[in-house]
Order: sequence, then structure tokens, then C-alpha cells
Amino acid sequence: MKKIMLIGYGAMAQAVIERLPAQVAIGWIVARESHHDAIRAQFGDAVLALTSPMACTDTPDLVLECASQQAVAQYGEEILQRGWHLAVISTGALADSALEQRLLHAGGKLTLLSGAVAGIDGLSAAREGGLERVTYQSRKSPASWRGSYAEQLIDLNAVSEAQVFFEGSAREAARLFPANANVAATVALGGIGMDDTRVRLMVDPATKRNTHTLHVEGVFGEFHLELSGLPLAGNPKTSTLAALSAVRACRELARR
Repeated sequence: MKKIMLIGYGAMAQAVIERLPAQVAIGWIVARESHHDAIRAQFGDAVLALTSPMACTDTPDLVLECASQQAVAQYGEEILQRGWHLAVISTGALADSALEQRLLHAGGKLTLLSGAVAGIDGLSAAREGGLERVTYQSRKSPASWRGSYAEQLIDLNAVSEAQVFFEGSAREAARLFPANANVAATVALGGIGMDDTRVRLMVDPATKRNTHTLHVEGVFGEFHLELSGLPLAGNPKTSTLAALSAVRACRELARR
């Protein structure tokens, strides 16, 4: 039986818990202390509720981050310095180039999960032959953008048709929209980098889905990919597929 540490206890973490492979068990959950009673009520003594990964005296087979860019920045380096395997869903944290370098040189094993987008393998393959242009577009409902920087750029209550409210680099998008633009960072890290990947963010009052569109051009040719996913019921900012990519990491762990 493999034992994992889960960082986070929100909607994404719950989706992972619900779908956890039989060969994988949760040994530790890192969450705010206000969640600890709920964790103990759900798992009893089988799971230790922690406020920091560093409080763990054992070695998890995998540390799975399902919380936030802030959690990656706060805990990532120390986790890797212990020689542990860290899988990150909040890839936008690596828009901080200094943090990216610290994580890459900390030791351990760092895995960047594919999250809510497909085609990262093809993008990485195309990079080997020379990429020229990578454009990523995200189209979500007004509810998915509430509570984000989008509210300073557009009146979400007055939107009557699909509208672009942000255009810039993946680094800017990941920094300004930490809960919404992890896909932009994932695309950038798999392709031509944070500063050269162009990002367009849209709000669409007619949709209930999170639609991710990727257009790639290079020496290999070009490809166009569009994925229309449903958001998590408990968090409209996050695609269900992002949680499923974390579940896949657990299933791959179980096969080892």
C-alpha cells in the first residue's frame, strides 16, 4: 500500500479523496487548523491532520499539492530538500522565476501535473524541433472569475456576450490570476516559456464550462486543440479534469 500526503482540503482535494485508487491510502493531510476536526471526523485515526508537511516524521510515497500557488511557495522547497516526491497542480507558482530555480535545484523529485489541459506531451515534443508561437486561451463563466483580478478589469455583472478581458504573457496571467491561470503556466512550462507564451482570458455568460484552447506553431507544423471541461461543483474556478490529473498521479504511483 502506497501512502500519500495531501496538501489542501478543499474541493479539489475532496475530488481526489473520492476517486483514490484502492492501492493508495492517505496518511497525512496538510490543512488549516480549522479543518482538522473535519479531517478527523472523516478519517478517524487513519489520517494525521497537519499544519505543515515538516511535522511529518515518516516519508510519504508522494506529496500531492491540491491547494494553491501559495502552498507551493511556502512548502515546496523544504519538501524537495527532504528528498520527497512532490506533485504540483498549482503550476502558476513557477511564474516566480526565483522560486522555480529553487524548486528545480532543491533535490527530491518534482512533477508538474497536466491539470485541466491536454496535449502537453505533444507540445513538449514540438519544442524539441523548435517552437515559434504558442497561444493559450481560457473561456469561463462569470462565476468562475468572481473573486479574482478580473473584477478590476471588467464588470462581470454586466457582461452580455463572450469578451476578452486580459491579454498578456503566461507569467503575467499566472501572477494576476493565481486561482484561474495554472493552465497557462503548465502550457508555458511545457513549451516556450512564461514570457513568450501568449495568453488570452475570456468571460462568457453563455457557458457553464471551462474551455481551454491551445494553438501551437513551429518547425514541426502546427496544431490546434480545444478542451471544454466542467468545473468542480465545489469550486467553479477549477476544472474537474485538473482534479483527475491528480488522481492519475496516484494511480501511476500505485503501479510502481
